[in-house]
Amino acid sequence: MIDITKLFCDSAAIGDYLRFKKGGVHQRPVTVWNCTRRCNLRCVHCYSDSDNISYPGELNNEEAKAMIVDMAEFGVPVLLFSGGEPLLHPDLFALIEFTKKNSLVPVISTNGTLINKKNAKKIKEAGVRYVGISLDGIGEINDQFRGKVGAFNDAMAGFRNCVDAGQRVGLRLTLTKRNCQDLDKVFDFIEAENIDRACFYHLVYCGRGSELQSDDLTHAETRAAVDLIIRRTIDFHRRGLHKEILTVDNHTDGVYIYQKLRREDPERAKQVLELLRINKGNSSGIGFGCVDNIGEVHADQFWNNYSFGNVKKRKFSEIWLDTSDPIMKGLKNRRKLLKGKCGKCHYQDICNGNFRVRADVVYQDPWAEDPACYLTEEEITS
Repeated sequence: MIDITKLFCDSAAIGDYLRFKKGGVHQRPVTVWNCTRRCNLRCVHCYSDSDNISYPGELNNEEAKAMIVDMAEFGVPVLLFSGGEPLLHPDLFALIEFTKKNSLVPVISTNGTLINKKNAKKIKEAGVRYVGISLDGIGEINDQFRGKVGAFNDAMAGFRNCVDAGQRVGLRLTLTKRNCQDLDKVFDFIEAENIDRACFYHLVYCGRGSELQSDDLTHAETRAAVDLIIRRTIDFHRRGLHKEILTVDNHTDGVYIYQKLRREDPERAKQVLELLRINKGNSSGIGFGCVDNIGEVHADQFWNNYSFGNVKKRKFSEIWLDTSDPIMKGLKNRRKLLKGKCGKCHYQDICNGNFRVRADVVYQDPWAEDPACYLTEEEITS
């Protein structure tokens, strides 16, 4: 994650203790648990290719609790309940409360359509630190993404119910050609609806998203989108609106921001470079991991075609530290393996080779350059 608010406005945020703590970053992984694959929507870019059906072999409560206890003992700082749609898990709130009792921070990633007033209150009472609601455009654009007419209005109700319940809530949007023209409207929505946080995700090619490479932004369009996100973030800050704005899944943004500040504010650029070095760039397989609905352990939620092992057979902590797997070993010390632009880049210490799964999908080589890097050859060596 690239915290635009922190880097450009020097504004503190709740997640800073994870992103910018010296010596503390990447010690134990923030972990996504896709607690169910079932979903009430059918999003065109869904990384888990979910449907509204039952999926056999999902972790039962006993297996889930054993995993949570192991994660707590291992020192996992945050467990993100995702899916599918996590609110379709029949024992979600009991498992969240169990997570909290074991000193793990629970957060939820949801499409928001099932957050009625009752569920918003239950989420708040269960001690969920943060709810991220996916919204990929305004009105019809979002509904087309979600595969359901009315999904936007239902998600909007979910935001409002969280705000009314005093639950910290944020917006999650995946940037594509379908919605980049709506970004100003999305920022207007964030302000109008009193939303605390927004994460703008770059597209990762997996699940149904693997069919959307033609929907991905060009490098020029990506630059324009990042520039708009920066402009609107600064505008919020100047008007005294405290909003945490981040970009996700492309650490090229960190280099781009540093180079932009180096031209416009050299002193701030030095401070930002230090923060980015503390953050260390992409941490898939290091400080970020995923367990899917049937217990398979992945480097991140997008690399679902490659498993390091299953928590039904072996503890998550043991799987995570086992570098006998060549991909796990490579991810933990990847810089010497990087090829192409990523291998030549002078900013490996703040990008760390970006998203390896994108390289694997496009080039069938996990150490090839990330095709989503939008920097020029000159920029990666300047």
